[in-house]
Amino acid sequence: MYLPHWIEIDGVVNMRDLGGMVTADGDTVRPRRLLRSDNLQDLSAAAVETLVGDYGVTDIVDLRTHVELAKEGDGPLRAVEGVTHHHHTLYREDTDESGIPAAERALPWETDERRELTAARRDPDQARAHDRFWSEHYLSYLASRPDSVVAALQAIASSEGAAVVHCAAGKDRTGTVVGLALKVVDVPDELVIADFAASAERVAAIMERLRSRPAYARNLADKTVAQQSPTTDTMRLLLDALDERHGGVHGWLRTQGWTSADTDRMRHKLLDD
Repeated sequence: MYLPHWIEIDGVVNMRDLGGMVTADGDTVRPRRLLRSDNLQDLSAAAVETLVGDYGVTDIVDLRTHVELAKEGDGPLRAVEGVTHHHHTLYREDTDESGIPAAERALPWETDERRELTAARRDPDQARAHDRFWSEHYLSYLASRPDSVVAALQAIASSEGAAVVHCAAGKDRTGTVVGLALKVVDVPDELVIADFAASAERVAAIMERLRSRPAYARNLADKTVAQQSPTTDTMRLLLDALDERHGGVHGWLRTQGWTSADTDRMRHKLLDD
C-alpha cells in the first residue's frame, strides 16, 4: 500500500518526499533525495530554511513554461546561494524567443484543454476519454520536448543534495517526470501510478492557491476539482503506451541517448546509502 510522505510547510500544498518506495529488486528509494511539489512562489522564509537546512535541497527542476516564469517572477529559492535551478519547459511552442513577450502570451495548455472538450463531446465514455486524452498529452511531452525530459532526469540524477521537481500544480508535468525517474530505478508500475494519483487529495487546495497567482487565475476561473484531478488510469495508460511503443521507459530513454551510466547515476542518487 502506498502512503504519500507529505511535506507540510508554508506556501505549498502538494509537496511530498518520494523516499520509502521499494523497487522490483527490493531496494528502497532513500528519503530526502527526490521531492515533488506544486509552485514554489509562495514559500515562506521558514519553509525555505526547512527545505535547504532540513531536507538538504540543492537543486530545483522547474518544469514551468516561459509564460509562467514571466508572469510569476522569481520565487524565494532563487535568492538562496547554493541552490541550482534547472528550467526545462515541456512544450515545443513555448520559447523565450517569440516576438510576443512571454508575459503577454496565453498558457500553452489552454489549446489542449479546448481540444479535450471537443474530443470528449464525441465520446460517450467521458471518464475514459479524459484519461486517454491526458495520457496522450503526457506522451506529447516526450515527443515534443525529449530534450527537456532527459535534461530534467539528468538534473535529478546529478544533484548534489535533494532535488525538487515542480511545475504549477505539481501533478501533470511533475507527475510525468517523477514517474519516469522512478521507473529508471525500477519502481513497480503500481507504486508509480499510486503516487501520481495521490495529488488528487490536494487538488482543491492547489486550485485555491493558484487562483491567487497571476499566471493561473484566469485559466482556473471555470475549472472544477473533478476536471483537474489526476486518476490512476491516466498514468496506467501512459506506462502501457511506453511499454507497447518503446519497450518501456528504458527503451524510450535509449532512443534519446540515455546510457547505462545514466541509469547507474540515477540509481546511485535515489537508492544508495
